[in-house]
Amino acid sequence: MKYKILGNTGLRVSELCLGTMTFGTAWGWGANKEMARSMFQKFSDAGGNFIDTADYYTNGESEDWIGEFIYGRRHDHIIATKFSLNTHPDDPNRGGNHRKNIKTSVESSLKNLKTDYIDLYWLHAWDYLSDVEGVVKSLDELVQSGKILYYGFSDTPAWIVSKAATLCQWRGWNTSSAIQVEYNLVERSIERELLPMAAHFNQSVLAWSPLAGGLLSGKYNRSAEGENRLKDDNPRLSDANLAVAQKVVDIAGACGVHPVEVALAWVRQQSSNIIPIIGARNEVQLQTALDSVKLDLTADQLAELRACTDFKLGFPHDFLQSEGVQNIIFGKHIDRIEK
Repeated sequence: MKYKILGNTGLRVSELCLGTMTFGTAWGWGANKEMARSMFQKFSDAGGNFIDTADYYTNGESEDWIGEFIYGRRHDHIIATKFSLNTHPDDPNRGGNHRKNIKTSVESSLKNLKTDYIDLYWLHAWDYLSDVEGVVKSLDELVQSGKILYYGFSDTPAWIVSKAATLCQWRGWNTSSAIQVEYNLVERSIERELLPMAAHFNQSVLAWSPLAGGLLSGKYNRSAEGENRLKDDNPRLSDANLAVAQKVVDIAGACGVHPVEVALAWVRQQSSNIIPIIGARNEVQLQTALDSVKLDLTADQLAELRACTDFKLGFPHDFLQSEGVQNIIFGKHIDRIEK
């Protein structure tokens, strides 16, 4: 396992992050404690030190188990958890991004994780109700108190994160270090605004669902299983998406690796600041994901995978990059200006 620098922090984190939404059986489909512990250890043995969870995951089991797994070796791990999702549905203030929920949630997570600090604290999802300045001020205060070391924004529009970063620059507050977003071969929307924004503000990008909910693992391209799943009206399993998944399978066959490795390598190789979040329900799945760090796709393979997705940046990006507009902007010197 290699290590990356987390955004603007100087913190060294593993090039893969272990997502632990599968740690716990409260939702009826996750790994039991014995399997979760085994996967945690396998990830650590491979050099992985970056663990991602949330107060909401498996009704708190995920945080609680991680607290047990890191006991006695807390400083060996970079622990990220989240707030925002409502953990007590009968209470309207136990969800959202406001100061009261931030305070309640961080204290609960510290207790569950059995630690006195959280390395990276995520705002889990933007609620469109809270004041951006109030949110980042509250998070800055948590950093100053030592309860969290860094923070980031998950599932939040680019303009909100940009506003937050700019406010922090003006106020001299601690600013966000990372964003967490869905990114995979069939969900590339973050390439429009979020990826360029993260690069501009020197923030890491944690990519969740890099396998598109299992679509890119190749299992849905096996005729019998694929046909059965198509009957479920799963919007991911469109003909176009299955064609992308087949391309992943084809390249995996040419490389002699599992399709999961190709899908993860594609995400990892899109930018040096991207860290895929891997999730698994058993050790076999985890090992396949870990093996992906050994694979470096060629430039031709990366281009072939990118070309198989019907994705456009849209307005104004495509418009501004069009030859006619570029000529109007730069005139006769378009080929002589270093951009």
